[in-house]
Amino acid sequence: MNAATLADARDAGRRGGGRPTREEAARRDARLVAVATQLFMEQGFDATSIDAVAQAAGVSKPTLYARYRDKRALFAAVLEERIRDWLAPLSAAAEAQGAQGASRPAGEVLDELSRILLARAQAPGAAALNRCIVAQALHFPDLARLAYEEGWLRGVRAVARLLAVLAEQGQIAVEDPEIAADLFLNLVLGKASRQALYGIAIDPEAQEARRRAAVALFLAGMRPVTASGGRP
Repeated sequence: MNAATLADARDAGRRGGGRPTREEAARRDARLVAVATQLFMEQGFDATSIDAVAQAAGVSKPTLYARYRDKRALFAAVLEERIRDWLAPLSAAAEAQGAQGASRPAGEVLDELSRILLARAQAPGAAALNRCIVAQALHFPDLARLAYEEGWLRGVRAVARLLAVLAEQGQIAVEDPEIAADLFLNLVLGKASRQALYGIAIDPEAQEARRRAAVALFLAGMRPVTASGGRP
């Protein structure tokens, strides 16, 4: 019997039952990750102990160690899951908008996309995750790279594909869609992301005014050149 099985048996014994079913084990593991996520996000990596996670999750330390060799491995597992849950939707939103926006005016498409991106970026937990990643980036460079690739880079590429379609239609003029997409995301998300990262309250009216100005500025810079050499 391996360490994981022994740990399961001990935990099951405390419940007065036998070995947990696969469904019970899955629920327990999900709860373990959820509890660890809350503690890491609220207290940070250094202030969160394995003892505290095990106690809060209602599992034994052997059970926890049978799945994660140490606190670093548990932290890595938590961040990998949260990155995909909280950051990937940013790029997924851009991809969905690109699929739906091929036949719509560029201003309408980008206005709606900017609203979606801001809402996704400010979803509960996203700011805490970003703070946690920034704080531990030097110790977990692979996770920082994963966050950058799954969140920002994937979003840039999705928006770039959308801009390329709009350019093919003659609605905008873009020399390098990926550079333009990176600029668009920075214009829309830059200030709000920094405020969320620093824990500064966001004024909804000021944010909305800035969002509209960001889209207008971007479109003005991307306006196609007319046959006379000017911009319409």
